[in-house]
Amino acid sequence: MNRFAALLDRMAYEAGRNAKVRLMADYFASTPDPERGWALAALTGALSFANAKPGLVRALIMERADPVLFEMSYDYVGDLSETVALMWPRPEGALAHAPPLSEIVAGLASLPKSALPGALAGWLDGLDETGRWALLKLITGALRVGASARLAKTAVASLGGLAPDDVELVWPGLKPPYPELFAWAEGRGERPETTDPVPFRPVMLAHAIEEADFSQLSPGDFMAEWKWDGIRVQAVAARDAAGALVLRLYSRTGEDISPAFPDLLEALDFEGAIDGELLVVRAGRVEPFNVLQQRLNRKAVTGKMLAEFPAHIRAYDLLAEGGADLREMPFRTRRERLAAFVAAHPSGGRLDLSPLVPFASWAELTAARAAPGAFGAGIDAAAVEGVMMKRADSPYLPGRPKGPWWKWKRDPHTVDAVLMYAQRGHGKRSSFYSDYTFGVWTKGEAGDVLVPVGKAYFGFTDEELKKIDAFVRRFTVNRFGPVREVVHEPDAGLVLEIAFEGLARSARHRSGVAMRFPRVARLRWDKPPREADRLETLEALIR
Repeated sequence: MNRFAALLDRMAYEAGRNAKVRLMADYFASTPDPERGWALAALTGALSFANAKPGLVRALIMERADPVLFEMSYDYVGDLSETVALMWPRPEGALAHAPPLSEIVAGLASLPKSALPGALAGWLDGLDETGRWALLKLITGALRVGASARLAKTAVASLGGLAPDDVELVWPGLKPPYPELFAWAEGRGERPETTDPVPFRPVMLAHAIEEADFSQLSPGDFMAEWKWDGIRVQAVAARDAAGALVLRLYSRTGEDISPAFPDLLEALDFEGAIDGELLVVRAGRVEPFNVLQQRLNRKAVTGKMLAEFPAHIRAYDLLAEGGADLREMPFRTRRERLAAFVAAHPSGGRLDLSPLVPFASWAELTAARAAPGAFGAGIDAAAVEGVMMKRADSPYLPGRPKGPWWKWKRDPHTVDAVLMYAQRGHGKRSSFYSDYTFGVWTKGEAGDVLVPVGKAYFGFTDEELKKIDAFVRRFTVNRFGPVREVVHEPDAGLVLEIAFEGLARSARHRSGVAMRFPRVARLRWDKPPREADRLETLEALIR
């Protein structure tokens, strides 16, 4: 555990991508199985522990330390794991003992809920401050050391000269602690092969295009299609060894979401793998994202829900047909085969083809992006987020390679809102008030009042963060646990320009509206709060 803790500690202070890869690669090369495998699982987010929650950690420190002192310290530090690691009092006579990472993972996964507090306290007693911090980060699932799953896989690939994409392609069929993966990477074993008849295939992602990128690209090299406002899925169907048809629906990250969409699986009647967008389509029309949300993240669905929110796939790409893998073919070829495939397997109206957007110049594509209804999207125009640009000759590659695919979202909506509440962030932002609740004006019983309409925690620069943090500390008027209320009056407060992708009505929010993907676009130091926007302006966008 000490070596894993040291790795996390060094990575937390290392800013460079290549340096992080070297740190992980050195750790993997010098650490035996299964320790390095469990470390890789932690770094890639493949570990979760049903009974180990932040509430358990809070309860333990409340027993060992003064509760008021803990609350004051937590408010100052802002990070639960760091606060507890520093405050944890080792009992007199307790011996330093760092258990192996594998022992901790096994305990967290297998111990009953009643036995977990005692086990966790024993581990904390035996570890030093850095070890306790790493253990608590592991439990809370918030490592936040600036290393993505892709970066960790890149480090594994470097052990034997593999390409990161090689690891990505075999990853979906692997399970921690990955002994076969390390054996292959180090040249001691064969390439891992999955026996799953319907495996997940790592998705290909696009880069957001900037104005300067267009001068480097030729319109003739690309094909365009609409970017739909749903969630990216992969529908896979194949026959198992017994000849039975097996169907599975995956999210973009490879999570099996089949149980939540039985209506869709019952309708699919093909053998292959389709990359597409999960939508709700009613009366031949794509519904907004907030309608699709009624079907997401549910363990069980009722018959009424299936009838009211029918699931649908709008196909983008064909990754496999029958037993043939098509991913190395050019996009133009895959697209032609996809059109024929969808036509041959309509699946009861639950599957259709995402139409291409014809264009001969960037100016034509710009016009289509601005007015999708006039360029082929028809009644579904409101569900279009923008356009996707894909090189006609591009194979289907895992990850986000720069160049083959670009996404060009429609310009976001903006609103001027008043900062009302602030809370500390996590990880590197734990010492800053970086999570903000903002509101707009509406009519109240005694005149205009501010009503919260959203929360945002990104979009600003580091320098802007420091300025907002200073404002919060100076103009706090009330506190509610870790939340600070800041001054928000007509002539005193801070106005934020908020960018967002869309709005929906929401009975769960006091304002009656919910924003999609809100972020801070600009600080309006020049604008008094009384000139911020009104709720009626937002409601008009929904109509």
